[in-house]
Amino acid sequence: MSLTGTSFLYTAVVLTVVALILPLVLWSRMRGPKAVRVAARALMLLFAQATAVTLVFVMVNNQNNLYDNWADLFGTGNHVQQAANLGKNGTGNISLKRLPKVKQHFSPAEGAGMRAAGGVEVTQLKGQVSGVNAEVYVWLPPQYKEPAYRHHKFPVVELLPGYPGSAKAWFGSLHANEQLLPLMKSGRVAPFILVAPRTNLLAGVDTGCANITGTVNADTWLSVDVPKMVMDNFRAEPAPSGWAVAGYSAGAHCAVKLAVAHPDRYRAAVGMSGYNDPIGERNSLAAAGPALRAANNPYLLLKEKKTPPPIALYISGESGDGYEAGTALASVAEAPTTVHVVFLPRSDGGHTMALWRPQVKAVFRWLTLEMGKNHPHAGTGSTTTPHGRSTSGSTHAELASGTASRAGATRKR
Repeated sequence: MSLTGTSFLYTAVVLTVVALILPLVLWSRMRGPKAVRVAARALMLLFAQATAVTLVFVMVNNQNNLYDNWADLFGTGNHVQQAANLGKNGTGNISLKRLPKVKQHFSPAEGAGMRAAGGVEVTQLKGQVSGVNAEVYVWLPPQYKEPAYRHHKFPVVELLPGYPGSAKAWFGSLHANEQLLPLMKSGRVAPFILVAPRTNLLAGVDTGCANITGTVNADTWLSVDVPKMVMDNFRAEPAPSGWAVAGYSAGAHCAVKLAVAHPDRYRAAVGMSGYNDPIGERNSLAAAGPALRAANNPYLLLKEKKTPPPIALYISGESGDGYEAGTALASVAEAPTTVHVVFLPRSDGGHTMALWRPQVKAVFRWLTLEMGKNHPHAGTGSTTTPHGRSTSGSTHAELASGTASRAGATRKR
C-alpha cells in the first residue's frame, strides 16, 4: 500500500475510529482473570494511541510531501549507483554534446496534485554522468500542445523541495501547476516547463546538492543529467538562457548554490526561507567539514568570483529564516549579478508550506521578467525595506550563513 495514497489515509481513518470504539464497547465487558483484563485494556489504549499518531502522521505527510514512499520513511532507499570523481566542473571533463541523446518514457504521475492542471508526468532517469538513478516529474504548460506553438521552445524551471521532502511537493503541497495554469493562459506568466527531480538520494541524510566523490554526485544529477534529459525529450530552451532553479528551505540553499556555481547552466534562481552555509541543515553531507562547507556556500562562492556571473537571484524570508541569507548575498553582488530580497513579516507564517505556497505566483512573475520575456534585465540589485530586525552588527560568519538572528538553526521541510 502506497505511503501517500488515499487508500492508506482511509485505512488509517477507519482504524482510528475502530480504536476509539473498542474501549467504549468492550471496557466493562471484559471477562477472565484481572491480569488478563488489565492487559487487554492496556492493549486497546495502545492501539488507540498508535492509530491516532499514524493518522496525524499520514495527514501531515500528505499535506507537506515529506516522504514519498516507505523506503524514504524507513531510510532504506538509495538512488546512487556510483559516485565517480567528476572534478571541479562536475562533468569529469566529459563532452556533454557528444553524449548520446537520452530518450525517456513518461507516464502519468500518481498522488495529490498530480492529475491537476493537465497532469504531471514521471520518468525514471539513470544519470549518464552523475551515477544517480531516480525519478523526475515534468509538467508542461498549456501552450505546449497547441498547434501554434509546435515549433516553439519553452523556458524551464527546476523545482527543489526541502529536506526531508518529496519531488512531488511543488505540485502536491504548493499546487504550483494549479496556481500557474490560469496565469500562463492569460499571459501574465511565461509558459514554463516545470521539472521536479528527486533530491532525497541517500537514506537519512541531505545531500546538500553537493558532489562528494564516493558518496553522491547530487550537483551533477541536478545541473547536468536532469537538464540534458529534459532538453533531449522536450522542446526546451537551451541552458543557461532558458533555465532557472527554485527551491524552499534546504531546496532554496541548493537552488541558489547551483545558480551561483553554474552560471553556464542557469540564468536565475529562487530561494524561499533558505540559508547560505550548509550547516543550516545539520543533516547535510555538505556540512561535514570546513572545506566542503565553503565549497557549497553560495555567499562565499559569489564573493570569491573573479567575474560576477550574469545571474538573477530572488531571495525571500523572515528575519532569522532566510532574510539575512539574501542580504548577505546582496552585499557582495556586483553587476551583472542581481539579488532581489523580499522581507516577509512573522505574521505571514513560519517555516511551512503556508508561507511558501502564496509566494508561487509572485516568484513566477519575477522569473518571467528576469528570463527576458520582452523585459530588459535590470543591472542593479534591489531589496525591500525590512520591517523587522536587520543584519546591522552581525558578524561576517553570520552573514555568510544567513542565520544572523538564529545561528545554526535546523530546518526540517
